[in-house]
Amino acid sequence: MTTRDIPADLYGKRRHDPTVAVIDAIAGARLRWSALVNRHDLRPRVNDRRLPVVVTRRRIQAHDQDVVSLRLAAPDGRVLPRWRPGAHLDLELPSGRLRQYSLCGDPADERAYQIAVRRIPGGGGGSLEVHDALPVGSRLVVRGPRNAFPFAIPGHGSPSRRLHFVAGGIGITPILPMARLAHRLGVEWTLVYSGRSRDTLPFLAELEGFGANVTVRTDDEHGLPTAADLLPGVEPGTAVYACGPTPMTSAVVAAVREMPEVELHFERFSPPPIVDGTAFEIELASTGAVLTVPADRSMLDTILDARPDQPYSCRQGFCGTCVVRVRAGEPDHRETALSDADHADGAMLACVSRSRGARLVLDL
Repeated sequence: MTTRDIPADLYGKRRHDPTVAVIDAIAGARLRWSALVNRHDLRPRVNDRRLPVVVTRRRIQAHDQDVVSLRLAAPDGRVLPRWRPGAHLDLELPSGRLRQYSLCGDPADERAYQIAVRRIPGGGGGSLEVHDALPVGSRLVVRGPRNAFPFAIPGHGSPSRRLHFVAGGIGITPILPMARLAHRLGVEWTLVYSGRSRDTLPFLAELEGFGANVTVRTDDEHGLPTAADLLPGVEPGTAVYACGPTPMTSAVVAAVREMPEVELHFERFSPPPIVDGTAFEIELASTGAVLTVPADRSMLDTILDARPDQPYSCRQGFCGTCVVRVRAGEPDHRETALSDADHADGAMLACVSRSRGARLVLDL
């Protein structure tokens, strides 16, 4: 899943691509529904408690040494809340940073969670803290599991006949448990796994153990992949699950738009680009504080500057964790997770929605 300190692409660049923004805006309305198909059946019971855990194992998962996996267990060894493929944890790091990381272990392991984190030297510091300040024996707190990327198996909740996975670099983390489960159940599936080079790809040895199911494409050997390279053999009756940098997922989104009877479920490393954004103000009703939301920044990010404990999760308008109540003003709803009745009741999602006027007064 997606952390706040993972950059917009695999190379650490943060350039804003207007083409990507347009693709996201056009395709999102049609495809976002697929991430919510059978949502209430797919999501595990969400545990929002703060759960103490201890790091019981650390492993390097890529030859370039930049991806480390952590095994997290309860200090007393008790059973942990259950999860399903696609779920993530919110980690409260010792510094006070809050970061989200996909669960990439085995859901059948009731006594441990596993996450994997890529070191991002130019990021927000969370990945460096995980790599450098969490040795075995470290104690921290997690929230969750939560699932904004639910997974449905063909014949077990999905009308599709086969599965195709697309993963870019560290985006393999939510995909890996899905592929393991599909393989275990004998479902037809394929995976295209891409990255800069083989040395940068975590869990590569395990994935190559699946044989012809997995195609590895690296930029240094094959060049940058096209949508056709990422979606070989995808035909009607296929469900596509993709996770990776925004340019990769946007290319997949645009291509699947032209494919009839193909489901798409995706998760990005970063929030979607803001399209046609204008600056506005938000007033926090509890204190009267007025904050300015810039044209190129989300309302959630602005709120977090003043309220670091404000809950959030997917940052993409799917999960509903960051819902806020509007007391005054006209919201510009840019999500599909809330109903018309929710909107009428004043609910809006701070991660993607904006204001149609100069100011919103929020029940915060």
